[in-house]
Amino acid sequence: MSEKITAYNVKTKEKGVEMLDAVITKTAKGAYMAQGHDGKGNKLTTLMGEAKALAAIKDGVAKQGW
Repeated sequence: MSEKITAYNVKTKEKGVEMLDAVITKTAKGAYMAQGHDGKGNKLTTLMGEAKALAAIKDGVAKQGW
């Protein structure tokens, strides 16, 4: 089973919130960033390493946004 993408929810101050409908993009400096939502209307964003980002795309957990 593939690993789920988790992030910190700034609005509710929860750690490890599962990200739904994640889209992975590259920043201007070449880092990878996942953006999605928590299912309750709160947007989530997290930075991640290249290996984890590409694995999430390959496993179908996230979509490629570049």
